[in-house]
Amino acid sequence: MADKDRPTPVERAEIKTPLLRPGDRGKEIELLQRRLRQGRYYFGKINGRYDEQTKFAVWALQKSHKMQVRGAVGPDVWRALDRPLRTRALVPNGPANRVEVRLREQLMIVYRQHRPALISHISSGAQRRWCLNGRCGDAVTPVGDFRVNRRAPGWTTGPLGSMYNSLYFVGGIALHGSTKVPNRPASHGCVRVPMETSKRLYQMAGMGEPVYVRQKW
Repeated sequence: MADKDRPTPVERAEIKTPLLRPGDRGKEIELLQRRLRQGRYYFGKINGRYDEQTKFAVWALQKSHKMQVRGAVGPDVWRALDRPLRTRALVPNGPANRVEVRLREQLMIVYRQHRPALISHISSGAQRRWCLNGRCGDAVTPVGDFRVNRRAPGWTTGPLGSMYNSLYFVGGIALHGSTKVPNRPASHGCVRVPMETSKRLYQMAGMGEPVYVRQKW
């Protein structure tokens, strides 16, 4: 962790706002973004704006610490940022570098050398039947052990919509960036990831990257 990213005692003392909310701006938000980046939750710009990408990072932190998921940032979030992440791996004896998708929590953790290097809010399959233009299917994200078998950089558009930086791991199912990553399972089966996070994920996960998807952990 770079010294410039560590909050100083003065910065900590300046956190006076009891509650930060989406849409807020200022140095408190800038500090929040830096702390979220240190924790491997946030990969967007340090711009002092509580935008959607910042909200998704807050959700990821709250999920990983088993907190109530909400956009508001109060003392509980700052305390969580001061605590190390202690989460049981889905695959304790798995490879040092891997992606773990936790469907129940709607959370993804990317490991490097057995340590969390990216922690992200996701939206997976909606668990319902869908039909579009005469084509039907089940919106289910498959559970199992997979590997990235195809990569598609940038935007691609298929019959079910647009996907960004897609990492396919089984059939047409991929980890991919999306402009719509609600706090619920909502996809046709893919694992949607916030846009800024998907850029970092695409850099990290190459061909053959292990992808483990589980319903419970």
